[in-house]
Amino acid sequence: MLTQKRDLRDGHPLWADSPHRTVISRTALAHETCDVAIIGGGVSGALCALSLCKQGFDVVVIDRRAPGLGSTMASTAMIQFEIDTPLTRLADQIGSKDAERAYRRSFAAVGALKDLVREHAIRAAWTDRDALFLAGSEMGYRGLQTEAAERSRIGLPSTYLTAADLRETYGIDRTGAILSGGSADLNPVQLSAGCLREARRMGCRIYREQEVAEVDATATSVTLKTRSGAIIDCRRVVFATGYEVVEGLPRDQFEITSSWAIATAPLPREAFWPGRCLIWEAADPYLYLRTTADNRIVAGGEDSGLTDPARREAAIPAKSAKILAALNTLLPGRDLKVDYSWAGAFAESPTGLPLFEPVAGMPNCLAILGCGGNGITFSMVAAEVVTAWAKGKSDPDWDLFRAK
Repeated sequence: MLTQKRDLRDGHPLWADSPHRTVISRTALAHETCDVAIIGGGVSGALCALSLCKQGFDVVVIDRRAPGLGSTMASTAMIQFEIDTPLTRLADQIGSKDAERAYRRSFAAVGALKDLVREHAIRAAWTDRDALFLAGSEMGYRGLQTEAAERSRIGLPSTYLTAADLRETYGIDRTGAILSGGSADLNPVQLSAGCLREARRMGCRIYREQEVAEVDATATSVTLKTRSGAIIDCRRVVFATGYEVVEGLPRDQFEITSSWAIATAPLPREAFWPGRCLIWEAADPYLYLRTTADNRIVAGGEDSGLTDPARREAAIPAKSAKILAALNTLLPGRDLKVDYSWAGAFAESPTGLPLFEPVAGMPNCLAILGCGGNGITFSMVAAEVVTAWAKGKSDPDWDLFRAK
């Protein structure tokens, strides 16, 4: 366990020091054939690989780095059914029936992910949690009352809390909140590694340090050529490249932005709030926080439209200080010290929904892009959509996650 004060300039994610994150992968690739090739070995690619292997597909995963880096390493891994866009506002954007489908599918995805972790005994520190959504600048207590009622109406576990409820139970001073069930937290790199290890046990081949240079896609097959000259012949390709976005996706459907996160030094158990629920707020940008198995607080926020990686990393000290200050304001009276600080890119869509889109001009190629704050939940949905697609079928909710 690392407890020393870290240099905020090192950009060292908490999960980089995780045990059980090693995946056996190869570097020597000359020629492969398979049913489905997955480009990207992060959590989205790993969940897709495992889902496809369980259905009997022959799968190859390649990554230009080692598996589990990139946006997976940067995740704060708050597993929620709640989408960044509240149900009531999403209904205004896409219609009530589709908004309700999206929320129900997200709720089901959290349950499916929990079942998968248990089925394969994946050591990813999965812990069931409630989620506390605080009133803020983007939605006040009246809006939260309506939101909670609408969620409850469609069977989602959500209860409105008054300001007095919040102060008495959580010691938080806000005008109101929604307490929701059906959430969790976990270790994202352990989840990714565990899924890839299970897929490998089922025959999946995993290659690192292999970057795709050319894609030759036809109506019946796809050939990938790497920068080292290796060839992969396959029937279908899944681009799970995170926020290194594939050319051919409709750029007006999302924006790449930046977020920053910190992890505190371990705290005494009495420093935590009841149930150690996930906490986030109806604000823009919003503060979000969770706890870890070794008694840290992980908090993130300060989102901005900054896209240059060097400038994103350079902003870590200043952004970390702001997150720590916001955390101290929300949870006063605790001796909080920063052990880890890091930054990452993520995508935002107008609706807060992910994008699972066929790549323009590339038959049999599908790109998956998780948008918003619950990317791992969307990765589980992506695995289900991809598996149906690989079978030549269409997931019943896929239309929700297509370009409009």
